[in-house]
Amino acid sequence: MNNFKQVDSLISGWKASGLSAAELCVRAAEACLGWPYVWGGYGQLCTPANRRSYANRSSCPAGEAEQIRKKCPVLNGSAAGCGGCKYYPGEKVRFFDCRGFTRWILQQAGIALQGAGATSQWNTAGNWVRKGSIADLPRDTVCCVFMQNQKDHRTMEHTGLHIGGGVIIHCSGEVMRGKITDRGWTHFAVPAGLEGEVVSVQSTVWNPTIRRGSSGAAVKECQEALLRLGFDLGSYGADGKFGAKTQEAVKEFQHCFGLVVDGIAGPMTWDALEKALALLDKNADSTVLYYTVKVPRLTQAQAEELLRKYPGAVKTEAKE
Repeated sequence: MNNFKQVDSLISGWKASGLSAAELCVRAAEACLGWPYVWGGYGQLCTPANRRSYANRSSCPAGEAEQIRKKCPVLNGSAAGCGGCKYYPGEKVRFFDCRGFTRWILQQAGIALQGAGATSQWNTAGNWVRKGSIADLPRDTVCCVFMQNQKDHRTMEHTGLHIGGGVIIHCSGEVMRGKITDRGWTHFAVPAGLEGEVVSVQSTVWNPTIRRGSSGAAVKECQEALLRLGFDLGSYGADGKFGAKTQEAVKEFQHCFGLVVDGIAGPMTWDALEKALALLDKNADSTVLYYTVKVPRLTQAQAEELLRKYPGAVKTEAKE
């Protein structure tokens, strides 16, 4: 999981690179995966004070207020600070409710979505250039999706962001990714500012950028891939926490595959991991011969360079 400083930095870099509004929305949404849900939130920093403030609002439903307090270790009395919280990856994150999430993401691309809730967003004609049934949703269009209340068709009870290929990112419990078929999505709406903009399903960034301090499912997926490819993660293994050993393994992988060695698993590193795994699986389906090579009379520097390049290599000393 990224913290807010990391996401802000990523978004600034994407803006400077001239990404389209649609691609910026996709990447920003994926960078926020794992961030928490708080009723009424639209991008505030997740601090005990801010959570308490939202829980104490007179308009906050009792059940929502209970969850806001329950999921905060400081407010529920289980900890004195944020350090052990699942939503504290070395720094603060932001919190949202469902309509606050789509509002904040679109705002990063310069698109102002009006409306205090999912229903008012949907009913504000100036927000959209096109609306329709979810059955007519174009596969490659970045847009908002809505879930109509089946008992009262005048209201929308949930909203999220379609990032292409039938994949939805929405905030429900936390910012999560799912398929359009996972829930009862009923409608789509293309925001003014995204009309005509699409993303290539093949080039969509399916994994968030992760680095030291990140945690969660994406980190575990990266660790499992590194372990399959023979990189050492020490005694921690695939624990879902991006620590020093994971950073070291990512750097070794990047060095082996000719990538920039920065220890950050971004789009190019994820792509290389997927290709390496595909090659590994292909080789597993055929008979492969393996060899051990001994190279005598190397200097210490030459031996260390080979050890860095081949993580499974072993160095032995030989005296003449």
